Order: sequence, then structure tokens, then C-alpha cells
Amino acid sequence: MENALLAVTDLSRRFGGLTAVDGLSFHVDDGEIVSIIGPNGAGKTTAFNLITCIYPPSAGAISFDGSSLVGLPLHRIAAAGIGRTFQNLRVFANLTARENILVGLTRQARASFLETLFHGRRVRAEERLLAAEANRLIALLDLGPVADQLVRNLPYGDQRRVEIARAMATNPRILLLDEPAAGMTPPEIEDLNALIRRLRDELGKTVLMVEHHMSLVMEISDRIIVMDQGRKIAEGTPDEVRSNPLVISAYLGSGVV
Repeated sequence: MENALLAVTDLSRRFGGLTAVDGLSFHVDDGEIVSIIGPNGAGKTTAFNLITCIYPPSAGAISFDGSSLVGLPLHRIAAAGIGRTFQNLRVFANLTARENILVGLTRQARASFLETLFHGRRVRAEERLLAAEANRLIALLDLGPVADQLVRNLPYGDQRRVEIARAMATNPRILLLDEPAAGMTPPEIEDLNALIRRLRDELGKTVLMVEHHMSLVMEISDRIIVMDQGRKIAEGTPDEVRSNPLVISAYLGSGVV
């Protein structure tokens, strides 16, 4: 816990009389794949929104690489090394896959306004570098055949990969994936499994994932956090969570475990 990349301590969030997250504590170590599971309304996505400063916490602490995230403006989250996808796709449907990725890469640009306005030498050099990085991400996410198609015309699984590629464009140390397998076919989920492993094993990314697809969670996770009604009710390896009496009691017959 002391050397955790991401540490969440006694985190709570109240919306009026509703407590969406209640005293949540967990950590994610560098290089881990950690999944958060639980029924709808358990507080999983709210926890993501707190970590990424979309909502301020009512109480508790969040630290990333030893520095507090609480109160940071949204643009500082990506700069800190945190990338995220969303439960509901957030892509530019009327842009191509390549253009969506280039949007994510724009924060790497360093040219001044005047240099951009007059399209000077530095701007042209940056454009070449960003185009090369976009090509690298397109290859990594196996988006080559669809890179120049409008995102609105792509299958759902490809749209998900575009969103992940755009999140990767910020070069994050940790990637927060909110239900990445939602709406995917079994072959697409197999591809997603391989992709997440590649992000960790080949690129050294840390992954925190909210997911309902239990075969994916059990196959890919180093540790699993189980939430119910805003609280953490269990945590451990897939085998530990699968055999935990509290988890069995909470989800027996529900298909969650």
C-alpha cells in the first residue's frame, strides 16, 4: 500500500440523502490489472468519477504516485498520467478513427498560437510526429483496416478500441476502463482480453477496470474488488473472491460470480 501507484482511502460521496460511495479504500500497484465488480448502483462508476475529479469527494483521500488528486482540474488528470474510457462511448462519431486518436494527441503539441496560425516549420515537424504516433496506436489497437472510416459506421467493438486508443494517446501510466466489454460479441471480448494483457505486458501500463463480464474479469485480473451499495465487501485474487462467503451470499444466482 505504501508504494501503491493509486491509493484510495476512506472515500465517500453523497448526493443529497444518497451515499453513492461509502468509506471505500483500495490500492493499485504499478503494473497490476485490478477489476472492480458489483451490481448496478454499487458505486463503481462513481468511484471512477471521483478518481478522475469529475466529482469532488465528500470525504476521503485519493493519491496517484504519491500526490493528491483531490481538487485537481480535469485537464490536470491526463497530465498526471491517468487515462480513462467511459461506460457510455465518448467518441467523435463524425470523425474517422484516425482523427479521434489525433484529438487525443493534441495535448502533446508544443507549438505556439502564431506558429500554428502560420503553419511554420515547428508545426509541420509536430504534425509528422503526431501522425507517426497515431499510426503506432492504430497498429497497437488493430485499427488499420478501419482507421480512415467514420467512427459512426464502425462495429461497436471497433468503436470501443478507438476510445481506448484515444485514452492511450495521452500516454497514461494507469488506464481506467469503465465496462469496456459492454455490448461486445464473444470474439470481440477475446480480442479485448488480449489487448489489455498487451497494454500491461508489452507497454507497462497499469489497468483499473469496472466490468460485468465475469469470465473476462476472472481471466485477466491480478486482484478483484467487490462493491455493493457503495461499500467494498471483498477484495482478493480471482480464486479468493470466487470462494468468498460474502460474495457468494451477495451474488448467488445473480450471475455475477
